[in-house]
Amino acid sequence: MKLTVIGCGYLGATHAACMAELGHEVLGMDSNMDKIAILNTGKAPFHERNLDEMLTRHTASGRLQFTASYAEAAAFADLHFIGVGTPQQPGEDAYDLSHLFAAVRQLAPRLKAPAVVAVKSTVPVGTAPRVRDLLHEFAPAGDRIEVAWNPEFLRESLAVEDTLHPDRLVLGFATEHSWAEAVLRQCFEKIIEAGTPTIVTDWATAELAKASANAFLATKISFINAIAEICEASGADVTQLADILGHDERIGRQGMRPGLGFGGGCLPKDIRGFMARAGELGVDQAASILREVDAINSRRRQRMVDLARQQLDGNLAGRRITVWGAAFKPDTDDIRDSPALAVAQQLHELGATVTVTDPQALDNARKAHPELGYTDDPIGAVQDADLLLHLTEWTQFSHIDPHHLAARTMTPRVIDGRGTLNADTWREAGWTLRTLGRF
Repeated sequence: MKLTVIGCGYLGATHAACMAELGHEVLGMDSNMDKIAILNTGKAPFHERNLDEMLTRHTASGRLQFTASYAEAAAFADLHFIGVGTPQQPGEDAYDLSHLFAAVRQLAPRLKAPAVVAVKSTVPVGTAPRVRDLLHEFAPAGDRIEVAWNPEFLRESLAVEDTLHPDRLVLGFATEHSWAEAVLRQCFEKIIEAGTPTIVTDWATAELAKASANAFLATKISFINAIAEICEASGADVTQLADILGHDERIGRQGMRPGLGFGGGCLPKDIRGFMARAGELGVDQAASILREVDAINSRRRQRMVDLARQQLDGNLAGRRITVWGAAFKPDTDDIRDSPALAVAQQLHELGATVTVTDPQALDNARKAHPELGYTDDPIGAVQDADLLLHLTEWTQFSHIDPHHLAARTMTPRVIDGRGTLNADTWREAGWTLRTLGRF
């Protein structure tokens, strides 16, 4: 098939490359000319595992191209995926849909023949009818334009795998017998034939799917972190407790990892957007649990700051603190709502001299927080440090031999905010080690 992907950020660029991998001819479209220039060289303007290799292969073959022209995109195909960003509105919890509606308004006047517009962006429930109305009003093809909702369930650093081998495929339509269903089934034929569970549903259910999934994941993380607070107060071990709970198949261990909490561009935004939309619908009490989920997550960052102050005898002024981690999670350069950087920034504001190291996210971190210190050497970073904080669980960090580090520090003290350092090994090397949720 021939198809377009409008919006070439994390979601769109990955979707475009993966659709080319499935054998389709793909034209990615984005209004950012710098981004388009980078993508057309076969590289992504961000770090995502295995994506560059796929971009290089398919831009070289001609199966995948990128443009900044809506006219070119509209003329290229009759199936258009929209994957633009829907960030949180400044100063509010609600989604900012301006990029989505701008894309629809730019595309619509150029749609002269029947087409399917499949939206992948995460939105508040009730957005689909507004997209349809805009398309029918401004597209020359009018009501021959079908709107479909195809939410994504990608994990950053695993986005390629999640696109090509998803654990479910959700297709939402306005009517039970939409001809757009046949178009999307053809597009995802290889994925469906591989046995992927495929749920065909209405617009509202499809719109709620991504935000609901993220709300549940955030709840699971915050639940175990709430338990971690009790474990620290009582002397229990939250990691072992999570293992005990995880053996119950109704609960499961996956995703229930105690520590510093979640960040990124999805979970925090989506639980807040979910609450905001529930309030607009007059059912805000139904989402009240998410307020505590958000509050627990924020408390983990403050708990790390409090522990750092405690380890340094209550005085942070002038103390040298090394932070391992800037990205919100490993294997990405994404620093949006990064717990690691939030902690580093607060320590800096309290008078500490903070040095941050990260394998991929330093350039982004420097732009966002130029007041912090940075180095790409995690071993050199601890030189003369009063305290080491392990805040992003990169594999590289857990493989560093603590015996080589101890002599470099002023005092070998570490707080493991992710629970992935080998406590016995570090203590044997002479370190004083604290881990969130256990001693």
